[in-house]
Amino acid sequence: MPHNWVKLIKLLLVPAIFFLAMANFDHTDLSDSYQLESVSSKDKGQTSRIYRAEDKTVPEVAKELADQKQPEEISKEDTKHMFLIYKDEVYHLQQDEAKPTDTIIEVDSKEYVRQNYDTSFLQGYILASVLNDLFDDVSKGSKGSYRGYSSKDIYKPTGTYHIPTEQEKKAVPPITTEGTGSITKRSDTKKNSDGSVGSSGSIFKKQVEPSSGSTGKIIRSSDSSSSKSSGSVTPKRSSIFSSPKSNSPPRTKVGGSGRITKRR
Repeated sequence: MPHNWVKLIKLLLVPAIFFLAMANFDHTDLSDSYQLESVSSKDKGQTSRIYRAEDKTVPEVAKELADQKQPEEISKEDTKHMFLIYKDEVYHLQQDEAKPTDTIIEVDSKEYVRQNYDTSFLQGYILASVLNDLFDDVSKGSKGSYRGYSSKDIYKPTGTYHIPTEQEKKAVPPITTEGTGSITKRSDTKKNSDGSVGSSGSIFKKQVEPSSGSTGKIIRSSDSSSSKSSGSVTPKRSSIFSSPKSNSPPRTKVGGSGRITKRR
């Protein structure tokens, strides 16, 4: 009986652990829920991505994002600007000045915030302790005058925004390598000029001389005349109906000059 209880507890624990893990799983890509409109990227990890939440207020979007991914810090509720602080990113939610019914979601890397934002502007929304961690020492002053995408034409960042390309629309762009060559099919009838290794385009294969189309067996002849050929060996025909040449001694003429002549 106790054994059955142990099995039941295990069956209940497995799905519970699974759902807890899924609840804490990070979803950094917002393109499934919001439209990506603009991007900016510079050196040293300065990146900014702009999404649009149509017909939603800033507090509504803040709640949606916090429910999806719990931030380390969140600013007080405000209809104009709210900030969600994550480990490596800062979400700046702002009411679109051109279309007040929409909310702009600006996802900035922390380096982008350090290099562009006006710290005096951030002090109105983010706790001083958080700003000190973000800027190392907020008392040194800000490096920029930026106050968010909605007012980028007035308080300009150091970089420029542009419409995202197909590659930039992906949260994690694939690693590609640009090639400079083309793949060509080698002809079966083309003869290699030198037959050397690498002349066919590969350092691993040597060009094979094309066949003339005929097939047969090369028979080595004992006749000395075959060794005097120019390089090609012609197969010697044999037949079961032909008798081999005799190896009889040469004829001699009687009464002649006494010369021995070899029979041809």
